[in-house]
This record gives sequence, C-alpha cells and structure tokens, in this order.
Amino acid sequence: MSPSSPAIADPRRTLLPVFAACAAIGLQAGVGMPLVPLALEQQGESKLTIGIVSACWAVGMLSFGTRIPHFAARLGAVPAIVGAVVVGALINCAYTITSGPLAWGILTFLHGAIGGVPWVVSEIWMNVVVDEKRRGRVMGLYGAMVALGMALGPAVLQVVGVYGPVPFLTGAALSLLVAVPLLPSWRTAPLIRVDAASGFRSAVVLAPLAMFAAFSGGLGEQVAFSFLPVYAVSAGVPADTGALWLSAFVMGNVVLQWPIGWLADHADRRLVFAGCSFSSALLVIALAVVPAQWAGTVGVVALWGGISFSIYPVGLALLGQRFRGGDIARANTAFSMIYIVGGLVGRPLAGGAMDWFGDPGLGWTLAVFYVAGTLAALLAMRRSG
Repeated sequence: MSPSSPAIADPRRTLLPVFAACAAIGLQAGVGMPLVPLALEQQGESKLTIGIVSACWAVGMLSFGTRIPHFAARLGAVPAIVGAVVVGALINCAYTITSGPLAWGILTFLHGAIGGVPWVVSEIWMNVVVDEKRRGRVMGLYGAMVALGMALGPAVLQVVGVYGPVPFLTGAALSLLVAVPLLPSWRTAPLIRVDAASGFRSAVVLAPLAMFAAFSGGLGEQVAFSFLPVYAVSAGVPADTGALWLSAFVMGNVVLQWPIGWLADHADRRLVFAGCSFSSALLVIALAVVPAQWAGTVGVVALWGGISFSIYPVGLALLGQRFRGGDIARANTAFSMIYIVGGLVGRPLAGGAMDWFGDPGLGWTLAVFYVAGTLAALLAMRRSG
C-alpha cells in the first residue's frame, strides 16, 4: 500500500464502507445458501447429489483463490469487488433459467470462484488499513457485521419464499447491494500490493497458529450450519425449534464479537485464541451430554456460536500482526482458503461420527479440533516465552 494513500490518513473512515459491504455479504449469503439444496431436494435429487453440488462452491473458491490478490492488485479493491458482485448477480439469475444437478453444479462452481473475491479483498482491505492497537476489535466487528447479515437472511426468505425464481432474483439484487457502499471509495480505497517474494506456502509456515485458527474456525462454523438443525430434529426437538438453534448460534456471534475483539487488543491474542477454543470444546461437549429438550440448550448453542465464531477474527488479528505490506494479500488469501478446507474436512467427519456414534458424535468431533487449537496456542506461547 502506498504510504501516501488517503486510507492511511483516516483508517476509521475507510473501514465504514467495508463494514457496510460485509453486512450485505452476510445478508446475501444468508439468503442464498439454502436455495440450491432446497430446490434440488424439491426436484427429487439424492442427498449425495445435493452434497456434491453444494461442495462445488468451495471447489470453485479453492480453484480461483490463489489468483485473487493479483486480480485485486491489478484492478483495484473496489473495481474487483464490484466486478465480482455483478458477475455473481448474473449467476444468480442464471439459476432461474436452468435446472438439474449438472447445470447447477457448474453455476455453483462459478459462484464460488467469483464469490470469494468480495470476501477476501474486504479482509485484505481491513488488515491493511487498521492499526495494531485496534486490530482485534475491527476484526470482531467485521465478524459481527457478517453474522448480522446472515441472521437477517432467513427473515428475507420468509417474505420472498424459498422456491421458484423470486428468491434467486432477490439474491442477485442483494449481491449488487454489496457494491453500493463501496462506490464512493472507488479512487480512495487502499492499494493492494502483492510481494513477488511471498508465497502461500511461506504464509502458512510463518503463521501456523493463525492458519490453524482459520482451519478450526471454518470446520466448526461450517459443520454447525450443515448439521445443527439436523442434530436438533434427530434429538427430538421440533423443526421450528431446530431452526431457532441456528439463529441462536448466529446471534451469539453478533453479541460476543466486540467484547472478544476488545480482549484480543488488550491481552495476548494467542491466549485469547486458546480461551475461545477451550470454551468451545466445553460447550460442544455440554451439547452432547445435556438433553436437547432442555430450555437452556438454546443458551449453550448461543454461547458456542459467539465464542467459536470469534476464533476466525482472532486468527485474522494474529495474521495481521505477523504480515505487512504486499505479504498480507497472499497471507489473507491463504487464511480464507484454509477456512474453506476446514469445512470440507469437517462435514464428512462430523456426518460419519453421527452415523457411527449417534447425535453426540457431532459434539465429540468438534471437541477434538477445538482442543487441538487450544494446545497449539499454548504451545506457541511456550515456545516464544
């Protein structure tokens, strides 16, 4: 980034449009995520087919992710995001004139390839302009904005429905909404540089704890979104209450991100990561042993959501304090891609554990990775201490 960039002079003002865009990204995701699986189920496709088509998003993101820093550096942060959301809106429209798992698998792959651009570029933007003393709070607020948007997504679907062309066209409109708060920053957004000497492998080697935070955070969050409602219904909870569990999981994130981000700015971030991981392990173990019908279970889920979601922004803060300049673009991209890999690994592991050990297999599987994160953070503190 250029030292004379206006973004450096007033980083708080520079971050406001990014936060607004991130809320819109979360809203678009909250509306869009269930549409293809539900439509394929209505068309009579098997659960395996639905799972394969849904996984195409992650495959698309992983296929194109390494090119995002160069793409953003060449075009600029705002043009890259705006171009990506316009193409994303067109892909949403394309779902309304096609059908079947093959066509939708291709569209979902393309959606993943282009959909990673706003996500990754906005995170690079934040990590470039924020000062070190506020990094934890900024990343926490970013996580809260995305979660708030996602929490509002189901409310939008209550209005527009989940079947037919209208929800897809609504998703297209919400994709374009991401660009609106960024347009005034077209020329003043921070410049994204890519250091020719840096690489994705070196980023992982230089910041292993931050990358493990991405992996464990991605694993926990994506497993929760995939299996939490299924877990609730299978455990004897009514379907509408099971949906409430997922809402509680997301709203816990909205409430707890700021205080945990503040803590990450006033304490050793490795210790905060260890605390979030260990607390998440205890909460998922509690979920596995307490009766699902107990009224307090919703509170357990909300705490788990808020604390476990914090692993990701705390990891981003750890990443930002380790990298500077052109290195941060590739490091941030590697972080996001490892988050996706966590979900790809976690979903079959959690599903298999639930098949083998029953519903509690969900909690025990997640606890293993949360405990591993705790141990990794404590080991990192010991080595540097």
